[in-house]
Amino acid sequence: MSDRAKAAPRSHPDEPHAGSLAQRLNWLRAGVLGANDGIVSVAAIVVGVAAATTDLGPTLTAGAAGLIGGAISMALGEYVSVSSQSDSEKALIAKEQRELAETPEQEFEELVGLYEAQGLAPATARQVALELTEHDVLAAHLSAELNIDPNDVVSPWHAAVASAIAFTIGAVLPMLAILLPPEPWRIPVTFAAVLLALAITGFTAATIGGSSRPRAIARVVIGGALALGATFLIGNLLGTTGVA
Repeated sequence: MSDRAKAAPRSHPDEPHAGSLAQRLNWLRAGVLGANDGIVSVAAIVVGVAAATTDLGPTLTAGAAGLIGGAISMALGEYVSVSSQSDSEKALIAKEQRELAETPEQEFEELVGLYEAQGLAPATARQVALELTEHDVLAAHLSAELNIDPNDVVSPWHAAVASAIAFTIGAVLPMLAILLPPEPWRIPVTFAAVLLALAITGFTAATIGGSSRPRAIARVVIGGALALGATFLIGNLLGTTGVA
């Protein structure tokens, strides 16, 4: 085993020192947003329709339309958004490659200056820059100058697929909750199932991301409750006035 390998510190299990961090966060963000949006948006649709009429036909039709349209919309939105980010990262990588090929000495001195700016002594900064560029010159410059890992550029297709699948899974819950119970229990069961599901997604996202669990749960549960309450009131108003 080399001296460098022996000197390498062990990573803490809860700190992502290696691996495709950007990809994992990308999947997490797309999945959580997709599931929450699927739960809340479709639940709001079916609760609003159910508050206006007891007929299951319009509720099923509206919920199915919301599920299909929402899944496609979420996938398209994620693809466009992440594609823009990915294109920007690829353009910056290509630019850095050109600069390294055209002005390698100037780029090296820039790298040394960056390490000095972080607090290293001039001699140490030069030695660190030398060793890192010998190992992988492009990765060293991208990390120090742009905070980019060339092997960890986010994938728009991954985000789109994750978002669409998560939205669909999330949307199925309020559909089942509104369709399966007897008529008097449809809306209360949907409210309870949706708020519980939102609490679970908030808890899961906070656990994976290492953030505050109570805060994450409160955000999604309160937001979902407001959305359901608003659509229920509107649907009930339209139903009682005979508009729907």
